[in-house]
Amino acid sequence: MKSPTAEKIAHTEERHGRRFEDPYAWMRDRSTPEADERVLNHLRAENAYADEVMQSSASLRRTVYDEMVERIKEDDSSVPRPHDNYFYYWRTEKGKQYPFYCRKTGSLEAPEELLLDANALAEGHGYFRLGAYEISPDHKLLAYAVDLKGDESYTIHFKNLETGDLHEDRIDGAYVSVVWANDNRTVFYSTLDSAHRPYRLQRHTLGGAAGEDALIYEEKDDAFFLGAERTRSGRYLVLHLESNTTSEVHVLDADRPLDAFRVVEPRRHRIEYTVEHWNDRFFILTNEDAVNFKLVEAPVDDPGRANWTEVIAHRPSVRLQQVEAFAGHVTVVERVEGLLQLRIISLPDRAEHHVSFDEPAYEAGPAGNLEYETTTLRFVYSSLTSPESVFDYDMDRRTRELRKVQEVLGGYDKENYASERIFATASDGTRVPISLVYRRDLVRDGSRPLLLYGYGSYGATIDPGFGSTRVSLLDRGVIYAIAHVRGGGDMGRPWYEDGKLLHKRNTFTDFIACAEHLIGEGYTSSGHLAIMGGSAGGLLIGATVNLRPQLFRAAVAKVPFVDVINTLSDASLPLTVIEWEEWGNPEDASYFDYILSYSPYDNIGALDYPEILVTAGLNDPRVAYWEPAKWVARLRERKSGPSPVMLKTNLEAGHAGASGRYNYLEELAFDYAFVLSRLGAEQPT
Repeated sequence: MKSPTAEKIAHTEERHGRRFEDPYAWMRDRSTPEADERVLNHLRAENAYADEVMQSSASLRRTVYDEMVERIKEDDSSVPRPHDNYFYYWRTEKGKQYPFYCRKTGSLEAPEELLLDANALAEGHGYFRLGAYEISPDHKLLAYAVDLKGDESYTIHFKNLETGDLHEDRIDGAYVSVVWANDNRTVFYSTLDSAHRPYRLQRHTLGGAAGEDALIYEEKDDAFFLGAERTRSGRYLVLHLESNTTSEVHVLDADRPLDAFRVVEPRRHRIEYTVEHWNDRFFILTNEDAVNFKLVEAPVDDPGRANWTEVIAHRPSVRLQQVEAFAGHVTVVERVEGLLQLRIISLPDRAEHHVSFDEPAYEAGPAGNLEYETTTLRFVYSSLTSPESVFDYDMDRRTRELRKVQEVLGGYDKENYASERIFATASDGTRVPISLVYRRDLVRDGSRPLLLYGYGSYGATIDPGFGSTRVSLLDRGVIYAIAHVRGGGDMGRPWYEDGKLLHKRNTFTDFIACAEHLIGEGYTSSGHLAIMGGSAGGLLIGATVNLRPQLFRAAVAKVPFVDVINTLSDASLPLTVIEWEEWGNPEDASYFDYILSYSPYDNIGALDYPEILVTAGLNDPRVAYWEPAKWVARLRERKSGPSPVMLKTNLEAGHAGASGRYNYLEELAFDYAFVLSRLGAEQPT
């Protein structure tokens, strides 16, 4: 089957005195039925082409899918989370796409109470995502939010947990979160503006009409997002106002929902902070004069900066990442040399200790802690070889109890696999970490297939945790590697700063340095090397294959942000304005020139590219479907060489792809079958 040839329609713009032609700009136009059908027909043709190219791998895809399903425990449940006199958990059933949300009262031996069946809510819909799932303080009501398109616009519903009945109250067009006040009848939620930015906080009283809900706060600055949460203590409601570089926090007594929120500390450019409540104090994590953040405290009655007292000083080599407060302890998540550790501070005496972990690369952190009056910290731990384990840690006795280990069926034995952490050297001498996992029978002779994953934006970290689906790669001899490139937060805040704005190209050259190091050390070769990334990681893939196309055998770019100049130049698009602090505003000529130098859509050359698989979501509000669609069309137009470029668009989903667990595995099996077939690793070793 011949690849689809996208229609070219003249479209010219002038920017900074230069003329730009974009013959594929029509792909974003769905304003009329005719235009919409033209776009959909093109995407359907691309899907058909991708299926045709992958037809020879259909059996492999089905085998990989079956393996991934066989490895998971389909009838499973989470470790119950205690909260007051209840134990909350979810469970799954074989053949069901979504969880059942449940609780027990008084003890774990009590009868199960089914609170929400996500499968029933999803019935008849091609997409389903549960957002907020918030129990009222008296445990009698449930507020939950659902997205049925993948566009991240949610509808909020309310359920009476004593009768099982739904309230008539319904709030459309909301964002993901819902927060209860202590009166058990008032909630706060956020709504979206025309650019899909959560910008208003509104208050709803059960029984009232959503159209009459009070507007509590409106964020006028397009660079800021708005969100709300409830402190673990239940004493305060917290309003977060955040851009990519600046934050402001407001608090409200949860017993007085009709009062006004009060600001903790007015925003100041490039100063970030978060707030945790403890008794009569707020613990505040801030980067003021502390690039890697410091911890301070202040009285709740007057928490402004003038009253901040230092608790943990800034340390250049340690990134303070998260704070969680309990009645008698504070837990601080720290990142040291790229690895996470937990610092426990006893209150009020301030005695400290750390929770230690032994493997060379791992993922760990607090999870599911609902209780405030407790000495138990629940945390999860996994590594590239160790399935996820759930621990309850006694913060006084300094002992841990293993509550659950993720079951990996099908005979998985971690002793058959090994992981390590190595370093590549970037072009400027910077040491870039790489996390690796492979079967222990590895021979470093350059012949092994390798999949290199990367992201490198927003200060986000790709921690080396476990993935049971990945075993289908490992058992076919594939090495799986994560490049912890600059732009991420893997090595602290300076690591992020050195991979954004006018330093963004470091992200791409770091990734190339990692690939070259893996080849140079005999782990793989160019003919056996595939790369993968999604969203901003898809930009990484697009920029990298433009710079060094012959370094790789294959590439997977999932919902890739590749039309960078056009997107960042259009303030009407979702997320654009807030993105200027990450990438730069193209209205500034210096940023325009720099972004243009790496934007994947604008730098395609007459080069012999690797085989490329690109994915998209039709309802994606973060990276619009037309970005990958335009990129694929221009790649086919300009590249040399015979390697196919495929586009696979989920016509019922958004940025995260398929929502059901089996549907997700179907999509992942497609990606893995592409990688395995291109690397010649179809059969288990």
